Amino acid sequence: MQKTVGQLLDAKGRDVWSIGPDATVYEALELLADKNVGAIVVVEDGRVCGIVSERDYARKIRLLERDSRKTRVGEIMTSEVWTITEDQSVAECMGSMTEHHIRHLPVVEADRLVGIITIGDVVKAVMAEQAFLIQQLEQYITG
Repeated sequence: MQKTVGQLLDAKGRDVWSIGPDATVYEALELLADKNVGAIVVVEDGRVCGIVSERDYARKIRLLERDSRKTRVGEIMTSEVWTITEDQSVAECMGSMTEHHIRHLPVVEADRLVGIITIGDVVKAVMAEQAFLIQQLEQYITG
């Protein structure tokens, strides 16, 4: 049986870091470094309005020689955010990530951010499921 996003969050934890669109990019970088994550969800009035990643910084600040202490997160964040719900499967999560070429997928319930799934989380879940299936097949074969 395919694991759900909610089950994955229960196993990995529901910690998710967020920042407001009016924060500076420098503040976002500090949070990324402090929490050792690659992306932060941008939340305004309790709702997901964007996502900002190390890639956004590299492409929209560093390469363009902008000042991260003066530039607001809202100016560089990705505004079109794909999300998933807890009841969806890990396979659906993987499909969405593949289709939209994304590595981070915020999990929302009733427009409220409840977690985040990364491509690493999905790979680990798929590998664990495959290992379990292999073990079951080996037990069946060896009786």
